[in-house]
Formats: sequence, structure tokens, C-alpha cells
Amino acid sequence: MKILITGVHGFVGSNLVKALSKEHEIFGLDIIAPQKDGVKFTFGWEHLDGKEIPDVDAIIHLAGKAHDTKNQSAAETYFKVNTDLTKKIYDYFLKSSAKKFIFFSSVKAAADRVEGEFVDENVEPKPVGPYGESKIKAEEYIRSLPPSSIDKDVYILRPCMIHGPGNKGNLNLLYGVVRKGIPWPLGAFENKRTFTSIDNLCYIIEGLLTKDVESGVYNINDDEAVSTNELIEIICEAMGKKAHIWRIPRCFMEAFAKLGGLLHLPLNPERLQKLTENYVSSNAKIKRALGIEKLPVRAKDGLYKTIKSFEG
Repeated sequence: MKILITGVHGFVGSNLVKALSKEHEIFGLDIIAPQKDGVKFTFGWEHLDGKEIPDVDAIIHLAGKAHDTKNQSAAETYFKVNTDLTKKIYDYFLKSSAKKFIFFSSVKAAADRVEGEFVDENVEPKPVGPYGESKIKAEEYIRSLPPSSIDKDVYILRPCMIHGPGNKGNLNLLYGVVRKGIPWPLGAFENKRTFTSIDNLCYIIEGLLTKDVESGVYNINDDEAVSTNELIEIICEAMGKKAHIWRIPRCFMEAFAKLGGLLHLPLNPERLQKLTENYVSSNAKIKRALGIEKLPVRAKDGLYKTIKSFEG
């Protein structure tokens, strides 16, 4: 297949190129255009208005403004990138000969917090903040314009936090804390979260490209949920260290986080919530669609691989 990937030079794009370029011909669309192994050529967004981009079989839209956990990004930036760019590339897809369109949204477009045991595709979207709101606006635009051709398939993916070698996200920050030998003080918070291994993600994308899968919205995540305490243990295991988890009473840590917010310390109420809340997503729908019972990489194995990569 010939595949056009937007945001091809990012973390997910780079891993998709490695996974797909052995069997498929990859073209990129990005704001930067350096040469990249596995990519025939990277075009700029201005090329969508011309005829330089060759006909492709599928478009994978990754380009977007990631969630800024420090809340320093202007809301308009999220909508300009996550919503407007999605509209532009989707309009291009509808007019093109491409048969498949894969849009990377986020679970945060559906729910900032999970009410109940887990979140699935049937939840009524209630995003909080410009990141999730800009993603759901993009989803709504796509769903409002279904392809007129019955030969076209459109997939909206809502992944949980994606991780893997080369990722510089929150897992790296947590790794830095544990590596310094600082005990984990939040052991009293028992929670469960689902993550998305980049290997499982690439496996799912290959399936969507090559199998006959019905168009729709799909949650994407590993099969098993992992608690933050388990995550600390995985990090320590990868480093060959013993985990030091303190189970300090929750009320004390919540008070300390409030003080941290006032004094601009690393632990503030928002970060405490993100570190300790439950956020479990169900991937049952995508597994049914692909005709599989489980994904190839266990959640703990994927996390271990990511953590080991930080040591390099």
C-alpha cells in the first residue's frame, strides 16, 4: 500500500514508519521535512492545495497539539492545530482516491475522568479543557461528513497514553523521580490505569490497513490496567532496584499537594489527581473488529521495555 502519514516525524509517526515501511510505501506530511529512513518524501501542508502529493491508498492523521500538562498553551492553539488541520486533511481525503482514513483522537476527547468501571465508545463525550474539546470538534467534523463512496473507511481512534522507546512523556518524568531514589509517597492511593504500548498500537494500525474493518470510533489501549504502585515496581525492576513505596495517609498527601500548588512545587493538586486517579479504557471493540482475543504485548512487558529504553 501507499500510505500518507501526517506528523510523520513525531514519536508515533517514527514508530509507524519502522513498522509499516517494510511492507508499504510511506509518504510524510509535516511542518518539517528532513530525510527519514523508510519515508519516500515528506511534503508540507501547503502541498495539499497542489498536485505534488501522489495518490495513496490510506491516510493516517497523527499531526496535532499534544496535551500540555503545565497548562501554558493558549486554547486557540489547540483548535488551530487539532481541529482545523484535521478538517483540512479530511477534506483532502474525501476528494482523493485514498480508501482508508485513520484519525488519532484521544480518550480525553470522550472523558476527562472515568465514571464507573471503565470508559468505552458508547460514552457521551464530555471533554474538559481545550485539548479534549479540540479533539472532539475534529471528531464531530469527520462524523458529520461521511464519505459518499462506499469504498472508503474512516476510523477515529481514541488511544490512552502512548508510550515506547523514544517517548519523552510523563513516564520519563516518573522514571526520573524513582531513579533518584526518592520513595514513592502515594502508595495509599490504589488506582488502575490503561496505557498503550507503541508495539500494540502499530499492530492495530496494520490490522486496520490490511483487514476489512467497519468504520467507526475505537478505543485503543493495552489489555490490562496497571496501578501506579505497580508502575513504580516495574520501573524499579527495570533499573534493578528495590521499590520504596510509602503509604502515607491520603488526607495528608492531599493537603501537601494543595500547599505545593501555592508554592509551585512539583506535586500540586492537578498532578496528584493525574498520578492517582482511575482511568480504565475498554479495548473490546477494536479486538472484536480485528478478530483477536488479545493484543501481542502485555501491558507490563510494554512498560518494562519503555523504561529500559530510558537508561540509554
